[in-house]
Formats: sequence, C-alpha cells, structure tokens
Amino acid sequence: MSDDIIQCVKGKFILAVPGLPDPNFAQSVTCICEHNETGALGIIINKLHPLLTGRELFEDIGITCNEGVDKIQIHLGGPVQQNGVFVLHGPPFDWMDCLQITPDLGLSNSRDILEAIALQKGPELFIVLLGCAGWGPFQLDNELNENAWLSCSISEDIVFGKDIGLKWEKAMMLIGDN
Repeated sequence: MSDDIIQCVKGKFILAVPGLPDPNFAQSVTCICEHNETGALGIIINKLHPLLTGRELFEDIGITCNEGVDKIQIHLGGPVQQNGVFVLHGPPFDWMDCLQITPDLGLSNSRDILEAIALQKGPELFIVLLGCAGWGPFQLDNELNENAWLSCSISEDIVFGKDIGLKWEKAMMLIGDN
C-alpha cells in the first residue's frame, strides 16, 4: 500500500456512513485509540449495554464498590474482546496500562483504574466499556479509502456527553468543521 493513501486517524472519530450494513457499526461513533502499520484499535462511544449496570460489572469482576457505581453506564465498545473491560478517560494518565490517545484522552484496561472508579477515586471524566473494535494491517486504511467511514476531530464533549442518542448526529456536525 502506498503511503500517499494512508491517513492516520489515531486521536480522531470515525463515523459510520449512513446505511452502513454492519449492525456492529451502524450509526456508530468510534474513537480511534491506535492506528499504525500493524492495524487499528477503536472504542465505540455511543452504544450502551442494555442490561448491565456498573455495580453488576464491578461485582462480577470482584471489585469492591460504593453506592455511586449504580449511576455508571456500561457501554458496548465493539465486537472484539467483548469480555474485556476498557476505560476511555481524561486525566490523570498514570494508570498501569494507559494508552495516551491525545493530550487530554487515554484508554486504560488495568485493574487499578477500575478499582479507583468503583470507589469514586478515578478520573473525573470516563466511560466504562465492554469490548473494542479492531482492524488488521491496512484494513481500516482500505475502508477509509473506500469511504465506509467519515473522520473528524475528537470532541471530549461528545465522548463524555450523557446524551448517547445524539452522539452520532453531533459528531456528524463536526465533519463540516474539518
């Protein structure tokens, strides 16, 4: 693949084009956490788990939690590693397994951040997700070149916004700003 058609989208949103037939990604907003020659890793930020609560998740993985976890929504981050628990978060970024995405956004999936969140001592801004999205070498690049995705800058307001149903529409509005 020639370098002139590769566009790195790490630290950006990719948005499913209207009518994308894959139900895993229909009207999805995906934060791309890593993108290089070995592939890409992303987290869908606008799909909620229909049943699982924060308390149930923390109890299932044996983490002590306090009352506040009842309010934590669990998101479906993607069709890959669906048993994996990920946290997309703002500062601090000193958790054991933290991947810095942008200067203001990180992705962690270590027990220390989950324990902190369960006790309301974690980052101020975060979303907890099950699963992620993954692409093999140049797979996402090919999909971008085939116009299966639209890309735009990340907005922390959208990432951490509470109105899940409007995230795709709000992100689509950012495309005109790029």
